Amino acid sequence: MENKVYLPWALIGDFMTEAFIKTGVPRADAVICADVLMESDKRGIESHGCNRFKPIYIDRLNAGIQKPVTEFEILKETPTTAVVDGHDGMGMVVGYKAMRMAVEKARKYGMGMVAARNSTHYGIAGYYASMAVKENMIGITGTNARPSIAPTFGVENMLGTNPLTFGLPTDEDFPFILDCATSITQRGKIEYFAREGKPTPAGMVVGHDGKAMTDSEKILEDLVTGEAALAPLGGIGEELGGYKGYGYAAVVEILSAALQAGSYMKMLTGIGDHGEKVPYRLGHFFIAIDTEAFLGTASFKKTAGDILRALRASALAPGEDRIYTAGEKEYLTWLERKDKGVPVGPAVQKELLAVRDSLGLAHRFPFE
Repeated sequence: MENKVYLPWALIGDFMTEAFIKTGVPRADAVICADVLMESDKRGIESHGCNRFKPIYIDRLNAGIQKPVTEFEILKETPTTAVVDGHDGMGMVVGYKAMRMAVEKARKYGMGMVAARNSTHYGIAGYYASMAVKENMIGITGTNARPSIAPTFGVENMLGTNPLTFGLPTDEDFPFILDCATSITQRGKIEYFAREGKPTPAGMVVGHDGKAMTDSEKILEDLVTGEAALAPLGGIGEELGGYKGYGYAAVVEILSAALQAGSYMKMLTGIGDHGEKVPYRLGHFFIAIDTEAFLGTASFKKTAGDILRALRASALAPGEDRIYTAGEKEYLTWLERKDKGVPVGPAVQKELLAVRDSLGLAHRFPFE
């Protein structure tokens, strides 16, 4: 936390909401967008929180490659499914409305699924899985993204980081939330390393020469030009199971494009035929499953909790203090930060001031 200042949640939430409104986002939608970003920081996922407020959202709105007013169009609908078009609007709004649709369908019929196309970056996938969990449902979501991952035995970035995310309700104080990319790391994490002046650990990124890259700034440049690619989960080649991460990334790519006749892989670069910036037109999918439709919510939550408790109580490796289950560290981070606020480093502090001054907002920050 060196050189970082904690901002009160109410302050950063109000600031981001007002900034989104100033850029043309309707108030109700701006509240959703700010909430998604804050949820990321509440969980300690700083690569997708305030760090991305300006470069991924405000800058893209100002560049005209993302629309502030989200036209959420239903293209096709059945009792349990739907296909929607976000028309290059706010990805967080598309995600929120799509998962809400899936939850309502699951409430009536036990299961619901919504596929979205022509959307934009929707923040942390775990936000939408958590929406279902809060309704005592299983939540599943995924999204494609700019090409970043090389297929096994390849060096060309073809697939996005493509998270496959699950949320499961339990009888504990926190749910099971597995929210991670299908690559070893994701572009947002490398952006975070670059902001902090840190190298990217060796083995996460491969260059066209097949060698590991560690220069974070150079990696970000080469990911755009195609001279670098992220390694899939398991790493380069087959020895440590890299083909598994590659396979799951491909599953998410297909489900984020094929159900909704959407864009995929090299169509998602955000760069037009003449080098100009264009909308990303991402695809997402959202699944909600009502646990009550099986043997009841109470039974599901208890069994899920028993499994997690048994995992945490299992034998420790030498030198280790404890075993965690997915979602636990994020919950502990929230307990630590709920009264302290969101930590922001010098780079993000400068971005917040730049956005404030450019939009003429009156907010004052503790680091000034």
